[in-house]
Amino acid sequence: MIAPLLVLALLTGGCALADLLPASNPAPASPPASATAFGPLQATPTPEVVRLWTDPALPLDLQDAVQAVETVDGLPAVAAGSAEAADLRAEVGGEVEVSRWVYALVAPFASWEEGLSLAEIQARWSGELSDAGPLFVRTEDLQPLKAMLGPPGASVLAISSDQFVDQVWTARPALALLPFDSLEPRWKVLSVDGMTPLDPAMDPGAYPLTLSLGVSGPPESVAALAQALAPNWPASNRDPSRLTRLVMTGVTALTRATAWRMAGKGITYPARDIGDWLRTADITHISNEVSFAADCPPPNPGSDTLRFCSAPENIGLLEDIGTDLVELTGNHNLDWGPAAFLNSLDMYRQRGWSYFAGGQDLTEALRPVRLEHNGNRLAFIGCNAPGPGYAQAKDNAPGAAPCYDERVLEVVADLRAEGYLPIFTYQWAESDRSSPLPLQEEAFRNAIDAGAQIVSGSQAHQPQGFEFYNEGFIHYGPGNLFFDQMDRIQNREMFVDRHVFYDGRHISTELLTGLIEDYSRPRPMTAEERLDFLRRMFAASGW
Repeated sequence: MIAPLLVLALLTGGCALADLLPASNPAPASPPASATAFGPLQATPTPEVVRLWTDPALPLDLQDAVQAVETVDGLPAVAAGSAEAADLRAEVGGEVEVSRWVYALVAPFASWEEGLSLAEIQARWSGELSDAGPLFVRTEDLQPLKAMLGPPGASVLAISSDQFVDQVWTARPALALLPFDSLEPRWKVLSVDGMTPLDPAMDPGAYPLTLSLGVSGPPESVAALAQALAPNWPASNRDPSRLTRLVMTGVTALTRATAWRMAGKGITYPARDIGDWLRTADITHISNEVSFAADCPPPNPGSDTLRFCSAPENIGLLEDIGTDLVELTGNHNLDWGPAAFLNSLDMYRQRGWSYFAGGQDLTEALRPVRLEHNGNRLAFIGCNAPGPGYAQAKDNAPGAAPCYDERVLEVVADLRAEGYLPIFTYQWAESDRSSPLPLQEEAFRNAIDAGAQIVSGSQAHQPQGFEFYNEGFIHYGPGNLFFDQMDRIQNREMFVDRHVFYDGRHISTELLTGLIEDYSRPRPMTAEERLDFLRRMFAASGW
């Protein structure tokens, strides 16, 4: 190779151009080595491999991706024994960022901890807060977290991923750190410096538990390595384009004193304080239990009648909160007769809203709603258990889907087989207790056994507890959303459940808590109210 030798000769100044060219009459003996002041000139060997180092602090999936690289820029890739011996390095930090790995601070779902600052997490991690309780990590996550947070103290417990959730629940109160893509509903995701990775708008660059991962080495080789890694090394373990947030709510009945307040203070008045909980969801569910009727009389807050209707203009409240999906399991939707109910269905269709668990006849009432968002396939179906009979759909009559029809659960199984995550809603018998009734518990579990991912009780005027059962999530009753029951504190307390889905999985449920004021308007609970409420609801759940 003439060019490299020429450069070397010019640099050393020890040989002439003629020495680098082939002799016209080569001698029969071995060709003499060209000499320099440093000894015989040797040809520079052509690199035959690329030595590639894998940082042990990389997440295991990414270590596997690096080790799967066979060639870089046409040269075989071999593992380097150390960073110093490597031509290229895949490492935490790195000269060229390839991806960002997001971690979450979590606690068992039955926790009233809300969040910590990064400084508080670091103090727990380092052992400065030795009396703050354990901080759990999975063994495979320890090295990446050390790269982020430094050497761990004695309170950091690294344990096997087998039964990890169960072990942390047993140690309550306890916290843990997990990669975002390992979340599941039994965890409560806590905020860090006021930010949560469950928020699609969160900036990973500003979030404190983001680990930068990249490659280092000569620029032209780094680009080639990044290209070789691309098929198996994602840009992040948290892709907002694969996130879906669904809010599920309890009873809405725009009648009596609630409608009276809407007439006096504005149609959107009930959503004044919690409207953003509903508007910011990708899918907003409303269980509307009262039909809209043109001949509905002016609302009377003192009325003791249980025959309900709502003025058509009151649908403006449901428009304001961004309704996408209307549940029809309620037992008051036919109070004003079939015409009002059918008119309400037309109003929903005109606005592009889907409705389920009720319809113009039994066939439509049993028909599920299938929705897809960001690759997450959700399906909704439900039924009315207590009646009365006139509220339930028949072959040729409108109403709610009856729970006695065995096809309800058959549809759930079919939806699961199609690749959907079924969300099942029950209108069950009402009760003044926070724990479920025995038959209610059995029925809700049956829906999970049939394939439902989430089961929610839409009947509850008083909130009820929760259960994790057979890999599904049950909320026996969120309570009222927009209704006028102010006589008992239990009727004023309410949940909005924000279910989060990622990459086709249910990964989290956030509990938003409110207290109804002025016969119509829920407001967010104070910290003290929320703490007391959660403690009672978790106790009612057996936690």
